[in-house]
This record gives sequence, structure tokens and C-alpha cells, in this order.
Amino acid sequence: MTRELLWVSLPDQRPRRELFYMSLMGDTQVTALARDEPVGDLTWVPSTYRRPIKRFIEAGALAWVNELRDQDPAEFDWVASLELCSLVTGQASRWRRRATGRRPLQAVVTWENLARQPIYKVPPYRQALESCRDAELLLCMVDAARDHLLANRFDDAVIRVVKPGVDTAIFTPAPAPVERPVVAFVSPLAENKGIDRLLEAMTLVRRQVPEAELVVAGRGPLEPLVRAAADDPTSGVTLVGGLDAAGVADLLRGAAVFTTAPRPTWKWEEQFGLAYVEAQACGLPVVTTRCGSNHEALAPGNDLLDVEGADQVEALAAHLVAWLTDPQRRARQGAVNRAWVTEHHDLRTQCLRMGDAFTEMERLHGVRR
Repeated sequence: MTRELLWVSLPDQRPRRELFYMSLMGDTQVTALARDEPVGDLTWVPSTYRRPIKRFIEAGALAWVNELRDQDPAEFDWVASLELCSLVTGQASRWRRRATGRRPLQAVVTWENLARQPIYKVPPYRQALESCRDAELLLCMVDAARDHLLANRFDDAVIRVVKPGVDTAIFTPAPAPVERPVVAFVSPLAENKGIDRLLEAMTLVRRQVPEAELVVAGRGPLEPLVRAAADDPTSGVTLVGGLDAAGVADLLRGAAVFTTAPRPTWKWEEQFGLAYVEAQACGLPVVTTRCGSNHEALAPGNDLLDVEGADQVEALAAHLVAWLTDPQRRARQGAVNRAWVTEHHDLRTQCLRMGDAFTEMERLHGVRR
């Protein structure tokens, strides 16, 4: 039998992430309530949101989806959403409890790695969190998410960890070693991702490797800063804006090293970083700063810097120079990275493992497949 799953999207949910994973689980028909048409083999229900104010982003959005009330709980085996504190998750919990016939099982996907996430203390986010206490599956994308759930007194019996994957048929190494000293940055252009520090680091890199370049892909509030650097012909910076998956893969195949420099905020720490995995799948070594649980996204041998404060820019520059000036070391680490991604983060394999987690909980609750 085919599993019928209703996915309730956040208004700002990113494409090719959690909903896309659900559509690839196997033996699963996904119906998605979403504002924008999602990627994947699924049924899309165009949806609108009640959003009093535009506050935070993604899981922190103060928003509820209007079209959920039109869905019949009896038609679905599962209702699923992203993050415990999201208001659409609380809305999904209430929706399934009101079912007069068969009650769908509930799954919540979480990346959250802060045990003391401050937003959990704020109504109505706290109520959304508490509404998940009887969810049948809490699917964690990182090990740190399980730790955060246990710290918040959730039952380990309903927690499963399945790491995310990337499409290893799209993200592939370059056919020949990259000779040009190109550094790639693919991430939102925001302070928490550290693009400002990397622009500073590149000025130091170019003192030792004058031909070094930084290619930046992404959009965000610091875009004017990056554009100003790109407009300076002496900076070696190129801004390419937002790219689709194929465009990102092409950019990475033309680079020698991948880098970011995340820093924590009051309510966020880096959770995983799929861009790290995409870069490693393309055979690039990674230089980044330790933040949250981003160590979970790196194969052994990459550079995860613990330096903080004023010395961090110099440390980033030194490690970038070391990779850029040693092509043989890059090649060795690139092969390690590609093999590690293929083994641990292949998209299709990881999505099937997610489906196994759903199947396990269905058997526990007497749902026949």
C-alpha cells in the first residue's frame, strides 16, 4: 500500500529540502500545502497564510496556513511539518486531534540543535512545542537535534536520526583537477554566515596568492557589501547571485576550495550546512569556522577552525592559502570527501532511510503496509 502523507509547509520554506525528501521516501504519496509550487513528484495544494507580521524566518514565522482546514484527516496516514516550534506544526497537531474518524499519525522534522532555544519560551511557539508531545515520529536531521529533544524531555522511543543527503549525480567532481586558485562561497549573504569575514580574509589571501579569486553565490542583507567588493577590480571577488542546484554544481566544479565562516546569533547556530556536503561531493576541501553542529557535515581532514575574535580572519586566510598552494593535498582530500559523501549522504539512500523510520513507527502503531 502507498503511504498518504500531508505536508504542511512554512510560508518561507526552502525548496529541495524536507518536503523534497518526503517525496523520495518510496511508497509515499505526498500532498503538500505550500505557497509556492514545490519540487518533487507530489500533489501541490496552492496555499495562503494568515500572517499578522513578518517575524523571523522559516520556523519562526508568525503564520498559519489557511487551506489545512479544507483537508480531510481520514484521507491521510500522516501529517508532517518542519520544526517543533513552528506555528504550522502546532496547527497540524490541532487539526489531527479534531479528526472524528481515523486520526493521522504525526511526524515532525527537526534540525534544531539548541537545547535552550529561546524562542521555545515565547507564546505561541511554546504551545506549538508542547503540542508535539504525542507525535509518533520526531525525525532528526542531525545528531545534535536528538540531544536537544532529550534535553527538552521528549521520549527517545519516537526519535530517529537520519542525516540529509545531496544528489551525487548532480554534485560530481570536475573531470580534471582545477588549476585556478578559486575559492567558492555558497550561502545566504548574511552576517551569521560570515561573508564579511571572508571578504576580509581574501585581502590577506591575495597578498600571498595574487591570482586568488572568491566566487560568491547567494542573496541576502549583505549583498551590497559583496557587490561593492565585486565592483572593485582589485578584489578578485565575483558575485553570481542565486543559483539552482545545477548552477551551484557547476560553480563548485570550477573551484579549488569551499569556505564559509558562520557565527552564532541569539537564537541560531549552524545546524548542518548542506552546502558543505555539496562541495565535498564535488571533491572540494572545506575551510569553515566551528559553529553549532556543523562538524556533522564534514568528513575527516577538512579545516574546522576554533579560532574566535580578531584572529579568525587571519586563520581563515592562512588555511585557504595552504589549500590553494598545495594541489596534491587538495586532490587527496577531494577523493576522501567524495567517497565520504557517497557513503553517508547520498540523497536517494538517505530518503529511503527516512521512509524506513516512518515504516517502523507504522508497525509500532498497527498501521499495515
